[in-house]
Amino acid sequence: MGAKSITLNNGVQMPEIGYGVFRVEEGKDLEKAVETAIRIGYRSIDTAAIYQNEKSVGKGVQNAIDAGLVTREELFITSKVWNDGLSYDETIQAYNDTLERLGLEYLDLYLIHWPGQNKYMEPWKALEALYKEGRIKSIGVSNFQVSHLEHLLETAEVKPVINQIEFHPKLVQEEVRAFCEKHDIQVEAWSPLMNAELLNHETVNEIAESLGKSAAQVILRWDLQHGVVTIPKSMTESRIKENIDIYDFELTEEQVKTLDALDEHKRIGPDPDQFDFK
Repeated sequence: MGAKSITLNNGVQMPEIGYGVFRVEEGKDLEKAVETAIRIGYRSIDTAAIYQNEKSVGKGVQNAIDAGLVTREELFITSKVWNDGLSYDETIQAYNDTLERLGLEYLDLYLIHWPGQNKYMEPWKALEALYKEGRIKSIGVSNFQVSHLEHLLETAEVKPVINQIEFHPKLVQEEVRAFCEKHDIQVEAWSPLMNAELLNHETVNEIAESLGKSAAQVILRWDLQHGVVTIPKSMTESRIKENIDIYDFELTEEQVKTLDALDEHKRIGPDPDQFDFK
């Protein structure tokens, strides 16, 4: 079992399902969960400096490599810079610090975590330099709205490969997704299950029951059918396995539209137009 891959705008292959670790504390449980996810078939692992769990993610990755489950080259590791007013040099240092915590020589993807109030231009220049030096395989952004992307693209020498955004049936983000599609920027969903809130939704469960699938599988399948990379999080082995086991069914066009219609523009995270690291 494993995820299929998509091709980013720089030609790099990325699994369309990854393992997320947002709000998971550093420690042995996370190390084991990462190793378990890799054993089950995940090849993409997503973390961030602000999660304060990069060390455990790195140890879990290394344990999986040492156990012969995978090679480093087969994995796709993502982290993010918490760019609260960082200068060019501070961004370079932040990347070096992330590599040290993870115990890795390079990342497959490094993202600017939030746009803030125009706090992304200097960090982006630093990411471009690291990319051109071959120290990162791909660079991208997270939580960028259309206005942020337009501003960045005016001067960017390297186009972002990814925009990782909050995306789920209650927040479908049509404008952002349409802009990214037009500019060949892959959309990736964080918190696709809305912190498990959607798992008890009547409509989702009705569709799940009709298909003989779980609510989580229905939502993650909906992500893929929208062409969105997804990174669900779970610390339970059975659910980690369930979340990647979504290739033996498809939602009908009507079912996709039914889920689309749940959109309430409802966020569980901050509004990127307002959030400024405060």
